[in-house]
Amino acid sequence: MNLIVAVDNNWAIGCKGGLLVRIPNDHKAFRQETAGKVVVLGRKTLETFPQGMPLVDRTNIILSANPDYRVKGAIVVHSKEELLEELKKYRDEEIYIIGGESVYRMMLPYCQVAHVTKIDHVYEADAYFPNLDESEEWEITADSDEQTYFDIAYSFIRYERKNRNEQE
Repeated sequence: MNLIVAVDNNWAIGCKGGLLVRIPNDHKAFRQETAGKVVVLGRKTLETFPQGMPLVDRTNIILSANPDYRVKGAIVVHSKEELLEELKKYRDEEIYIIGGESVYRMMLPYCQVAHVTKIDHVYEADAYFPNLDESEEWEITADSDEQTYFDIAYSFIRYERKNRNEQE
């Protein structure tokens, strides 16, 4: 299973229900990586999307504790157990966890690959992703050249869980 996230220097991912910054090339990389795949996200993350609609060209699985919550064009699950059961229908490498904070934290133990856009800046934030650089379980396996968007420097980093074969 994969996850995809953009973080600042403090591994912050959001503030007041929104992204820290919008970088067009990061959005393009996100679209290319997840197109035709399965994306898993929480209800609050879905509500930040244009018109609160699921992403096109993907299978959207939304996690919401509300048993009456429905989303046209998406699969809605209501617990971690229900989510894991639903995900059995798909190949692991086709699944991408895309947020927010609580969904990332819940699903991180099941992920083998993390696609991280590291933004060289510190933003005001209230949502964070676990720092993979401080984790013994993760290692960097690919790193793009630094890129810039106006005065914002960022790079695309691929982390993989160590000893993947022992866990599978």
